[in-house]
Amino acid sequence: MKESKKFWDNCAEKYIKSPIKDEATYQQKLAITQAFLKSDWKVLEFGCGSGATAIWHSAYVKHVVATDISDKMIEAARRNAVEAGAENVTFQQGTLDTLEFQDESFDAVLGLNVLHLLEDVDGAIVNIRRLLKEGGVFVSSTSLIAEINLAYRLLISGMQLFGLAPYVSRLTRSQLTSKLLKSGFTIEREWQTSHESIFLVARKT
Repeated sequence: MKESKKFWDNCAEKYIKSPIKDEATYQQKLAITQAFLKSDWKVLEFGCGSGATAIWHSAYVKHVVATDISDKMIEAARRNAVEAGAENVTFQQGTLDTLEFQDESFDAVLGLNVLHLLEDVDGAIVNIRRLLKEGGVFVSSTSLIAEINLAYRLLISGMQLFGLAPYVSRLTRSQLTSKLLKSGFTIEREWQTSHESIFLVARKT
């Protein structure tokens, strides 16, 4: 975990300045998520990065708690929230494993572009289900590392040797959906945005 924190602290500035690669797809993900959220809901986003998504959703819910492993990401997110006038967003440095939240304290949990960066995906899903109220939703956008071409997978492995890329879980679409179903979720929206990425909305049942 210390290595992951160091990696994301080191690349935070570059990450924050990077433009969204596919603005149209990003906007559609926001719209799909918004259709599931309610004005009196409390939302958790883990791996929030610059806080842009948490800030956007904060206008439509009661409160958002947004977390990230990187202190520098959280510092930037707090500045962005002040600039946006988003007063109902709380930012905390930490992970699903280190931050202590009460069971069933959130109506929705967002994990966007982050599940594939976790070493223990199964443990994360268990934590997410624990934190969700009955009937709450988990919204995720995940890179399917196992389904990208071999040359790119080898490139990632090589970059990892030199600390130029973070840890990644080599997930397939079927593996991820199976993990959610076995953990007590139902899949309400499944959108494979590309061959290498999937957007899911799962409900705790």
